[in-house]
Amino acid sequence: MVEGNNHMREIRVDKVVLNIGIGSNEDIAPNARMLLEKLTGHKPVPTVSKKREPELKLRKGQVIGAMVTLRNKEALDMLKRALEANDGALKPSAIANNSLSFGVSEYIYFSGVKYDPKIGMLGLNVNASFSRMGRRVELRKRKRSKAGLQHKSIPREEIVQYVEKNLGAKVGAES
Repeated sequence: MVEGNNHMREIRVDKVVLNIGIGSNEDIAPNARMLLEKLTGHKPVPTVSKKREPELKLRKGQVIGAMVTLRNKEALDMLKRALEANDGALKPSAIANNSLSFGVSEYIYFSGVKYDPKIGMLGLNVNASFSRMGRRVELRKRKRSKAGLQHKSIPREEIVQYVEKNLGAKVGAES
């Protein structure tokens, strides 16, 4: 809900993080990195376990996935593609304050991506973070200041409106 013509209240996509978790199966790690690079054109970063979990067969420092962070126009374009791969539908539980998270069960649902036998079948998580203009005021080094809570926090209803209006996705009833 933008009041009048106040462009400082407009919502924008701050960043989109694509994540593939592989668990203790390290043989799939190169495939996950290859898939993320194929989808985004960026080199993915491996994610490693922070502590030992014997019941999950994880040891500290073991590669358990890969992720890529996109910003600016690339983030918005990837978010649109990911929503399209998810049939343009989201559950209401996928939206929280300032963020949106959902999964794409198989990468072949992305337009223009074909099945690659070297990669196999993998799904991925998509996490988008939203912000308003003026966020940098709190993050910069010099002359740092505070923004009000109403400016920092973006309610779920506003994110739903943004997603439906600008990204063309429908937020429906939870199944």
